[in-house]
Amino acid sequence: MDIQGTVRDILKGKGGEVWTTSREATVYEAIRLMGEKNIGALVVVDEEQKVVGVLSERDYSRKVALQGRTSRDTKVGDILSGSPVTVGTGEPVAGCMQRMTEGRFRHLPVVEDERLIGLVSMGDLVRWVMESQQSTIEHLQGYISGSYPG
Repeated sequence: MDIQGTVRDILKGKGGEVWTTSREATVYEAIRLMGEKNIGALVVVDEEQKVVGVLSERDYSRKVALQGRTSRDTKVGDILSGSPVTVGTGEPVAGCMQRMTEGRFRHLPVVEDERLIGLVSMGDLVRWVMESQQSTIEHLQGYISGSYPG
C-alpha cells in the first residue's frame, strides 16, 4: 500500500502543541512534567528554541535508573544522545516511519527555519495510516456499490 500524506497533514489534525525542557533541567523535573501531561517524551531545546534532543521515558530507565544515577541530581543534558533527527512539514509519512523504525525511536521533532513547530510520534503515524486505509476502504465500497460520486 502506498502511504500518502505528509507531516503537515498530521500536524493539521493534531495541532502543534509540544512540551519542552532544557538541558539544565533535572531529569526529575522532566519526568514529572511528562507524568503531568501524560506524555512519553519531551523535546529538549536551547535558549533559541532550537532542538538539541528528545528525552523519553526509555532514556530515563536506561540512562538514569539502570545506571544507578538519581533523577534529582542528573541534568537532562547529561543523558542526551548525539544529534537529534528532525523533519520538516513536507516530509512524507512513509519516510518518517522508515526513519523512526531504522533509528529505533518513537518521537520526531518537526522544525521550520530551525525552530520547533511540532512533534510526531509513531502513534501519530500509525493512526494516520489506519485512517487513510479506512478512507480507501470506504471509497472502494462506494465504488463497488455504485454510490461513488465520481
